[in-house]
Amino acid sequence: MNSSGIEIHPRKEAFKEGIEALTGLATSVVSDALGRGIGAVGILPVNKSSVSVCGNAVTVSVRAGDNLLIHKALQILQPGDVLVVDGGGDITRALFGEIMMTIAKCNGAVGAVLDGAIRDVESFEEHRFPCWARGVNMRGPYKDGPGTINTSVVIGGMVINPGDVILGDCDGIIALSPADALLGAKLGREKEAHERKSIQSILDGKYDASWVDAALKQKGAL
Repeated sequence: MNSSGIEIHPRKEAFKEGIEALTGLATSVVSDALGRGIGAVGILPVNKSSVSVCGNAVTVSVRAGDNLLIHKALQILQPGDVLVVDGGGDITRALFGEIMMTIAKCNGAVGAVLDGAIRDVESFEEHRFPCWARGVNMRGPYKDGPGTINTSVVIGGMVINPGDVILGDCDGIIALSPADALLGAKLGREKEAHERKSIQSILDGKYDASWVDAALKQKGAL
């Protein structure tokens, strides 16, 4: 990082095989399948209707309330990318709004994730652009820096590296490294099939809940 506090690295190429394998899976299913320890906390969809995304992480880290480096990151977005912004959880100023969303969408981005605030919420719904954020604030940002592009960031307590696969839906956001994406997809499909069977057994009146009392007995509660 130079004396300006600005660090810009090249975009990581997308792991297309992992993106294809994870597309369509629910974040909750993949998180459960991988031990329930992954997923951003407090980062929720701003769209009113159902949303989902699976794409390549382009990461940005900025100081609270400043979006200069986000504007630079918009220039390197490619089709299939998800813009991921670590704003330190600060929601005192919006980092991203309709103009920036329009640029991102025109450059092929499929969504945005911000650990910070956004504004112009209705435009995200109008243009069907999936976005997850920590909050909403109409106040505009600074444009001074510092910040970084394509370095490791933390979003809602979850570490995301450039080139990770971002999977998002109405429940939230998870990120998987290229090394873990295919395993996550495999285990997720298996978990999904198991859950479908469980739901069908409930509908058929055949659900076996004996495990609940067994667990309580093991703890000495029954």
